[in-house]
Amino acid sequence: QVQLVESGGGLVQAGGSLRLSCAASGGTFSIYRMGWFRQAPGKERELAAAIRFGWSSEYPYYADSVKGRFTISRDNAKNTVYLQMYRLKPEDTATYYCAADTSTGGFNSWGQGTQVTVSS
Repeated sequence: QVQLVESGGGLVQAGGSLRLSCAASGGTFSIYRMGWFRQAPGKERELAAAIRFGWSSEYPYYADSVKGRFTISRDNAKNTVYLQMYRLKPEDTATYYCAADTSTGGFNSWGQGTQVTVSS
């Protein structure tokens, strides 16, 4: 069973930056891809960014809403994925969740979530 622990959320002014981290443990050999989802109050959960896990090519994915402002990266030695967020906007305010897409199919392991609040 994969365990995911997120960190790095907080309150930031519009235009600012934040970096989120997601450390994976337990069964990491089964992880195919890691993703950062976000969910704002009253809205559906959105996949903001994703990246292949492990030593394969990264093949990063970005939602249109974050493309050019967010960067997803990985540290294989630490089994950790990062989401660097630049030029943050109030509409980026959400709870951000790290998730693992494993060999059993789909994003089926989730972190506890970390709150990102962007003030105008």
